[in-house]
Amino acid sequence: MKLDDATIDARLTDRPGWIRTADASPVLQRAFACGDFLRSMTFVNAIAEAAEAANHHPDMLVQYATVTISLSTHDAGGITDKDFQLAATIDTLHAG
Repeated sequence: MKLDDATIDARLTDRPGWIRTADASPVLQRAFACGDFLRSMTFVNAIAEAAEAANHHPDMLVQYATVTISLSTHDAGGITDKDFQLAATIDTLHAG
């Protein structure tokens, strides 16, 4: 179920670094500094495994040492609890 704006704003306080884009179809988004290209790709592969396990697949942009993740639940038409769950997992993967 798609979350309303107030709920999204409240939940973002628990996800430092994540923002809600102001696009017509908003997404949760965060850029991660990984240090170099190889670390970026290792991070992306770890995200891919977690996303596949959750059956929830983010958009990922690799720019050498930076990985930008965009999360939205397309079949719900917006940001859902699944997006925040995967954001938390991605934060843990980056911290690890």
